[in-house]
Amino acid sequence: MAIRCAGGAGGTQWEVPTTAGPAVGPTETQGATVGRTAGTTGAGRTRAILAAALVTTLAGTLGTGLVTAGPAGADHATGSADTGARLHLVTLSGPGTSGQPGSDAAARERMRDRQDAVLATVGAPAPVYRWTTALDGVAVRLDPDQAGLLAADPRVTLVEADAVRPLAAVGPGTAVGPGPGGGGPARGGRGTVVGVVDSGIAPRSASFTTLPSLGREPADFVGGCAGGTDPGWAPSDCGGKVAAAQWFVEGFGRDDLRSGSSLSPRDDLGHGTQMASIAAGNAGVPVRVPGQLPTTTGGQAPDARLAVYKACWSAPDPEDDGCSTADLVTAVDRAVADGVDVLSLSVAGGTARAAVDTLERALLGAAEADVAVLAAAGNDPALPAAHDVAWVTTVGAAPGLEPVGLVRVVDGPVLRGLTAARDGLPPAPLVTGRAAAAEGAAPGRAAVCAPGSLDAAVVSGAVVVCERGAVGRVDKSGTVALADGAGMVLVNRTGRSLFADFHAVPTVHLTAADGRTLLRALRRTPEARAALVVTGRDRPSGPSAWSAAGDPAGPVLKPDVAAPASGLLGAVPATDGDPGWGVVTGTSAATAWAAGATAALRAREPGWDAVRVRSALATRALPTAGGSPSDSGAGRVDLDRAADVRLDYPQPVGGYRAWLDGDGRAPNTPSVLLGGSDRVATRTIRNTADEALYFSSEARGFSTPVQVRPLAVRLGPGESATFTVTRTGPARADDGYVVWRGGDRSRSRIPVVVAP
Repeated sequence: MAIRCAGGAGGTQWEVPTTAGPAVGPTETQGATVGRTAGTTGAGRTRAILAAALVTTLAGTLGTGLVTAGPAGADHATGSADTGARLHLVTLSGPGTSGQPGSDAAARERMRDRQDAVLATVGAPAPVYRWTTALDGVAVRLDPDQAGLLAADPRVTLVEADAVRPLAAVGPGTAVGPGPGGGGPARGGRGTVVGVVDSGIAPRSASFTTLPSLGREPADFVGGCAGGTDPGWAPSDCGGKVAAAQWFVEGFGRDDLRSGSSLSPRDDLGHGTQMASIAAGNAGVPVRVPGQLPTTTGGQAPDARLAVYKACWSAPDPEDDGCSTADLVTAVDRAVADGVDVLSLSVAGGTARAAVDTLERALLGAAEADVAVLAAAGNDPALPAAHDVAWVTTVGAAPGLEPVGLVRVVDGPVLRGLTAARDGLPPAPLVTGRAAAAEGAAPGRAAVCAPGSLDAAVVSGAVVVCERGAVGRVDKSGTVALADGAGMVLVNRTGRSLFADFHAVPTVHLTAADGRTLLRALRRTPEARAALVVTGRDRPSGPSAWSAAGDPAGPVLKPDVAAPASGLLGAVPATDGDPGWGVVTGTSAATAWAAGATAALRAREPGWDAVRVRSALATRALPTAGGSPSDSGAGRVDLDRAADVRLDYPQPVGGYRAWLDGDGRAPNTPSVLLGGSDRVATRTIRNTADEALYFSSEARGFSTPVQVRPLAVRLGPGESATFTVTRTGPARADDGYVVWRGGDRSRSRIPVVVAP
C-alpha cells in the first residue's frame, strides 16, 4: 500500500481544489502567527503543550504501552465523532530499515505485511501513513477499544494518540540584530544536505538562489520535489539549492487548515523559511528594509543544499497553529529515506517520562542512519528542555549582542530597551494609544494600537506608547505609521521579553517594569516629550532567562549545547509592501544555527560520522557568559574550535537502541548527569589525533567533591580509554566540567550536572 504523504512520491494524488493565499510576511512572523503559536501564554499554547505532555497509561514500561493525550480538548482528535475513532500512532517492535544494515525493498515489504497483520487483528482501517525507514509503524484511525488491544499486542511497542505540537519559535527573550559580517560565513557546507522539518519554504527568496558554489548534487541523496494544488508553487521552485521539498497534512487535517493555506511545500507561517535561511541560506545576501540599517545575511552552511519537509500548518485561529505528530514522524521518515546529512527540528517535544514517544523513536532511526539530529530545547523555563533522549542534540539559547535603544523623557527618566531602527527621533510629544483612540474605537484596542484604532489628529508627529498583546508587534507600528505617528514605544504588560523587530516607524521596546515607569511619568506630566535614541550594540550578562533548562530527574543531561537564539535575521515569505526579511527569537533559531554549523563541519571533515561531529561540537564549545551546564549544556557551538579536536566520545552502532530497550549501559554521550542515587558515571574517550598523546583529567567548577579517574592516560592514534566521574560529597545540586588536556596543549571538556 502506498504511503499517504501529501504530494509525495508514494502515488497519492490530491484532488482538493484551493486558491493559495498570500504568504505571511515579517509582520505576522514577529508576534502574530508564530508568536502566538509558541509564546508563553494563551489557550492555544496551553492546548498544544498539554497535547504533547502525553499523560500515559502504560501496558508496560519503556517497552510497550498505550500513550494517550492530555485532558479532553487538548489532543488532536482527527477522526469520526460517531465511532470515537481518532488518529493514533502505532510503533511496532524493532527498528526501521535505517537500524537494520543491509535492508532492502524486500525488508520494507515484510514490514508492511506485518503492519497489515497487526492491524487486521483489531479490524483497523487502512493506515493514513506508513513508516518503514526511521521506524516500523503506522498512523491509523482507531477507537479506544482498538487502541487498547493493540497496546497489549506483544508485537507493538507503543500506541500514541496524535497531538499538535507548537513550534519552538519567537519565545520570550532578548532580540538582537544581525552582527558584523552578515551573521554567517562566506563558505561552508558544500556537498551536504540539511533537512528542515518545519512549515515549508518561500523558495524564491535570494537566500535560496541556486549558485555555482553548491557544486555537484550529492550522489547519495534521493529526495524529490512534491507538487500540489497551489498555483504559488512551481516545479522550478525545487531542484537546485532547495534539493527536495515535500508536504504532509493528513495528521493536522485539511478541514482544520486556515482558508487559503498552501497545499504545497510553500510556507504560510514564515517560520520554516527563516529556519532554512539561518541554517543554509546563501552568503552575503543584501538586506534593505526601510528605516533600518542596511546589512547582509547568510546561513551557517551557505553552500549546503536544503531538503524541506512541511509538517507545520496554520489554522483559522493562530492559537491552533502547529505540527501534528503524525505529520512530523512522516516527515522524519521521508528525510531519512531521502538521505539528508543533518536534520533540524524546531518543534517542542513531549514531557512524559514514562515513555519515549513516537517522534523521539523516529529521530532514533535518523541517528541510526548516521544523520546528525538537532532539535530545540524549547522557550518555556517552566518546562524541562525537550527531546531528553541521548541520540538528539538538544540546542538551548546563548546570549548575543543587543541593539540598544533609549527612551529619553525630557526632564524625566531615561529607559533602556531594544531597537532595530537606523535613526532615532528628536523630542516629540508622547501619547498613549489608549488616549489617542479614534472615534468609535474601543479604548482597549487603541491601547494595543490595533489596526484602525488611532486618531491621526492626536497621533500625528507624536511618539505613541503601545501595549503588547492582541495583534502582532509589527502590526502596531504599522497602525502608528498610518496615523502619521513619528515613532513608537512598545511596552510589555508583563515580563521582560524584548524584541528588535523591523518596524514601520522608529521603535524602542521596553520591559513591563520600564513601561510602568514611563506611564507614571506621562501621568505626572501629560504634556511630556520624549526622544528615541539609537546607541549601538551591547552584550547582556548571563544566559537567556527564557531558554528551557534540563531536568535533573531526566535520563540524560539537556540541553546538549547552546547557540545564538536572539533576533537572528532570516528570510520570510515576501508579500506586497514587505521586503521578505525578519528577525526571529527562540531556541528554534538556535537549532537552525547549530544545524548549519553541523553541516559545515560534516563538509569540512567528510570522514567523520554524526556521532563524532556531535562530540566535537560539544567538547570544543565555548563557555556561555554567566551560564552553567544546567542551562547551556557544553556551551556555545564554535565551528572552528570543533574542527580542531583531539578527543571524541565514540558511540557504538546500536548503543542508543540498547539503552532504550534497557539492555545496555548508558550511552557514551559527551556529558554526564549524576541524578538521584547515581554516584558514578563511566565514559570512553578516543584519541583522534595522528600521533600518540598524553591526556590529563581535571574536575572543574564544582562546589562539592567530584573525582575523575584516571588522572592521566597515554593514547596512540585511534586508541581508547575509559574513565569514571564519581560524586564523593553530599547529594546536593551541583555542576561543573570534566576537562581533558592533551600533551600538545589541546583541551576538551564535557559538562557534568549533579542532582540531589
